[in-house]
Amino acid sequence: LHNKGVYVIGRITVFQDPYYSKLHPELAVKRASDGAIWKDHKGLSFIDVSAKPYWQYISDLGHEAVALGFDELNFDYIRFPSDGDMTNISYPWTGKLEKKEALRLFFGYLKKQFRDTPAKLSADLFGMTTTNTDDLNIGQYLEYTLPYFDYVAPMVYPSHYPPTWNGYKNPAEKPYEVVNYSMEKAYKRASTTPDKLRPWLQDFNLGAVYTASMVKAQMKAVYDVGLNSWMLWNASNKYTKEALGAKE
Repeated sequence: LHNKGVYVIGRITVFQDPYYSKLHPELAVKRASDGAIWKDHKGLSFIDVSAKPYWQYISDLGHEAVALGFDELNFDYIRFPSDGDMTNISYPWTGKLEKKEALRLFFGYLKKQFRDTPAKLSADLFGMTTTNTDDLNIGQYLEYTLPYFDYVAPMVYPSHYPPTWNGYKNPAEKPYEVVNYSMEKAYKRASTTPDKLRPWLQDFNLGAVYTASMVKAQMKAVYDVGLNSWMLWNASNKYTKEALGAKE
């Protein structure tokens, strides 16, 4: 990839980790009722954000990726759980510590661990972190993320916004409007570091059939805010050639 001039990003999913939870249940998010491992609606389990032994594991993964030649480490699922029985959940390691503060401490740890490496660090956030001033009950708070990463990537997929959000009956059908509004808010909040913002854009069908023009509309929305960088997401890695200017 480097021989072809490609900048290589390695994505590391963090706290949603059913495999590690099974091996190390003492670090996992628990059910409040009986202390068993908590699972979300999909049956997936999480590591408690404040479980510091797990931080070392993530650091080790990242350093191995850097040694393999990755130019950037992209951290995803850096959050507390959101989809499950939130009335029967406990965080043995985090306790009463504010969720956004727990994540801020983890971010500080990552920055320190990789400060002597050539790798860039990036963080994936829920799209609504750009417009919400709370932590969405998952600990993600834009102002607590920006200082610790080279790039911050809000996942502003229009399909992931709830019906009537910002007055749009179906936000998925408003790709330009959703992305432009969201990233304009983020730009203002980023203050002196707006160039750290590099959103994830939607190139998949959900809520609407995403045509090339709809994918391009999101790119234009980013440019119109004053930003020049974005990433596209499609879980199957099938991207719309026409939106990228690729020739058949």
